[in-house]
Amino acid sequence: MALPILYSLRNCPYAMRARLAIFKSQQPVALRDVVLTDKPTEMILASAKATVPILVLAQTSAFNGEVGEEVSTKVIDESLDIMLWALHNADPNDLLHSAEPEMLTQMLQLITDFDIEFKIRLEAYKCAKRYHENNLNDCRLACEVYIQQLETRLTEHEFLFSAKESLADIALLPFIRQFARIERQWYLQSPYPNLQRWLNNYLQSPMFTKVMAKHPLWLEHGEEVVFIGQ
Repeated sequence: MALPILYSLRNCPYAMRARLAIFKSQQPVALRDVVLTDKPTEMILASAKATVPILVLAQTSAFNGEVGEEVSTKVIDESLDIMLWALHNADPNDLLHSAEPEMLTQMLQLITDFDIEFKIRLEAYKCAKRYHENNLNDCRLACEVYIQQLETRLTEHEFLFSAKESLADIALLPFIRQFARIERQWYLQSPYPNLQRWLNNYLQSPMFTKVMAKHPLWLEHGEEVVFIGQ
């Protein structure tokens, strides 16, 4: 059976966390790197949203008693849903904390808070820095309300929810990476040593190197890359 197809963009944080979960699940996908200024027709047809990440799953079923097969297609075009699809299929590191189902609910709530609330403030912070606006400090302080929450969690244990890595860690990682890059010197001197440790451990890991590897654009070369965790 054909591999699932993942349309991805290397530095998009949503596509990044989808790749992180797929890597952790050790499930192979056919990776198609794209740029949003030149979207493949196949990607647009797969999802009306036409933005990464998009996961295309081919599901095959037999005709009614006849020879041959028909193929139906399922598309997942939300990054968190792709993460959950990957980890529900295979979760060798138990990122979903299967023995504690209530923890998954808590993880999803934290991720939602950051996706909705922190992301808005992060974008404002990025714009303030890029366009030299006079509200840079205020924008940073608005982000720090959420950063402090993570620092507190990481003071208590190595990862966000326990001594063991979770879905929340890899879901938030790309956005905390963005935060750390906006005012690099300020961040390095900031009062968040546990967050810095947590982020550095990821950024320096072989996993992150593999997930962030640069591939030829699929539209230009037509060659799919088999992406799988190791």
